[in-house]
Amino acid sequence: MEQLGLDGMPRRLYTCTPSRLNTWLDCRRRYRFTYLDRPAPRKGPPWAHNSVGASVHNALAAWWREPYERRTPVVAATLLTGGWLREGFRDEEQSAAWRDRAREMVSSYVATLDPADEPVGVERTVATRTSVLALSGRIDRLDRRGDELVVVDYKTGRRPLTPDDARSSLALAVYAIASSRMMRRPCHRVELHHLPTGSIAEWEHGDESLARHLRRAEEIGLEAADADDAYREWAGPAARASGRTQGRAQGRAGGAVPAPRRGEGASAEDGAAVAVPPEIDALFPPEPGPICSWCDFRAHCPEGRAASPDRLPWDGLPTAEEVPG
Repeated sequence: MEQLGLDGMPRRLYTCTPSRLNTWLDCRRRYRFTYLDRPAPRKGPPWAHNSVGASVHNALAAWWREPYERRTPVVAATLLTGGWLREGFRDEEQSAAWRDRAREMVSSYVATLDPADEPVGVERTVATRTSVLALSGRIDRLDRRGDELVVVDYKTGRRPLTPDDARSSLALAVYAIASSRMMRRPCHRVELHHLPTGSIAEWEHGDESLARHLRRAEEIGLEAADADDAYREWAGPAARASGRTQGRAQGRAGGAVPAPRRGEGASAEDGAAVAVPPEIDALFPPEPGPICSWCDFRAHCPEGRAASPDRLPWDGLPTAEEVPG
């Protein structure tokens, strides 16, 4: 049954990605800065560990797009080198050292793959709907194994992963559900491939565990949608109209809601956070903690700065002791 708004009309679906839902759970202030305030507050400098992750993901995606005869470890290393992102490193020497580590990472990983085992999708966007949500997201790799699909997610972080990470991931569960519905094949298995260690954390969902994840996604979506609506109501008619007419396109790009025009409620200096009244700010409270050190919007959040120390852009890289081999 569709949920009805106050005027008796069916409520529009909340358009989102798993990343948007997880941002709401992690910190509602960061959610507002990321998805609602326009112009968005200026972010801090880029992170070196994000450059490593993006470079590795891009190289692996490009490797699968190569003809079969070129799917070799050497080509993977070449693709990594050619697409290396340098943002966030201390200097060129550090960037070059991590480029070499990442090159070894991808070449060692692809050496474990069968280049003839063509994935169903690489960087594949999947989507599904419920009575509450219009969900979409992009999967690193979607495999077919026997009669079933398998969701594969690449990870390059410093922390080794466990089956519990795969089991508890809302994003992986949503990808499995959306893949199954779109491809009309069962999809219960999800895998996290940790390239620094070469390990795989896997989980085999049942129908009920996938359904629980989807119900949780709907609960989060309803909470976030109510806050979004209150923001739009405060922001003015222009933002409300935009929210009604741009749902699908904006949802795929993150679902941003334009900030009020001049005279419609708020203004922001160049790069600063939008000024909102207390009743709106209360809907998007911060969640201060250690993770605040890594927030792109740290400069705009006094609570976050008080809760955790500043980090240098390359502090997220594993130390020499943490790097395998």
